[in-house]
Amino acid sequence: MPSAKEIVEQAESLPVEDRLLVVDSLLRTLNPPDAEVDHKWAEVATRRLAELRAGRVTPLPGAEVLARARERFAR
Repeated sequence: MPSAKEIVEQAESLPVEDRLLVVDSLLRTLNPPDAEVDHKWAEVATRRLAELRAGRVTPLPGAEVLARARERFAR
């Protein structure tokens, strides 16, 4: 059986899409999906998309959101 280091080295040589599949598969073994939680997140995403499309919220660039989060947690 290959060592963890060898597995990581092999995984690093894979195309991006395959590496994403490996990462997702490994993360699922650490934090198995919960259908109820996934359903609630889907409801939130659907509601937020509707708010955005209806113009009830103003989108912010991701960089601005991250800057605000860093500033907030730096205090």
